Amino acid sequence: MDFIEVEARSVDEAIDEALAKLQATRDEVEITVLEEGTKGFFGILGSKLARVRVEKKRSPQEVKLEKAIEFTSELLHHMDIPARVVGEADEEAVYLRIEGDDLGILIGRKGQTLQSLQYLIGLAVNRGDGEWMRINLDIGNYRARREQSLRALAHRAARRVEETGRRVALSAMSPAERRIVHQALNDYAGVTTQSEGQEPYRRVVILPK
Repeated sequence: MDFIEVEARSVDEAIDEALAKLQATRDEVEITVLEEGTKGFFGILGSKLARVRVEKKRSPQEVKLEKAIEFTSELLHHMDIPARVVGEADEEAVYLRIEGDDLGILIGRKGQTLQSLQYLIGLAVNRGDGEWMRINLDIGNYRARREQSLRALAHRAARRVEETGRRVALSAMSPAERRIVHQALNDYAGVTTQSEGQEPYRRVVILPK
C-alpha cells in the first residue's frame, strides 16, 4: 500500500492513524489535508471529521524505473511492436526487460540495436535533474544467451592458443562483452588476455603465458 486516506477527529489524529497503517514516519511520506474538520455546535452538532491523504515518498530509483518503463512502452507502441516491458531498480541501475515474440529487430546484429535502444532510454530517463542512473536493457533473454556464447568462444580460442602457442585476436566487442571474455579466462591456465585498439574497434587478444 503506497497511500491511504483517513478520517479522524483532527488532522493530527488522522495523520497518526495513516502513518501507523503505512508503517512509515513523517519524513517518509507526503501529507495532503483534504478536510480540516470542524467541531460543530458544542462540539457535537454539525461536527465534521478531518480527512487526510498520506502517500509514501517514492525513491529516485522508483521514479527512474517508472519513467524508463513508460518511455520504452511508448517507443515500442510507435514502432508497432507488440511487447511487454518489465523492470526493477536498485541504487546502481535500472534493469529493463522487453518480453515478446520475434524481437530480433530490436536486438540487431551482435546486439547493436539493443545497445542503441539502451543508450536512447538512458538519455530519456536521465534528462533533467537528479542523479544519473545506468540503464541495463535486455531483450528476449539476449544478454544471457550472448554471455554463454562469448564464454564458449573464449574457451575455444584459449584452447587454440595453447595448442599453437600463437596469440588469437577476437572480433571487436563492446566494453561489457570484453569484460565477459576477460572474466571467462581469468583462471584459465596457460593463457592471458588483454584489450587492444581504439573504440569502437577495441578487441580482446588472448596470448600464451
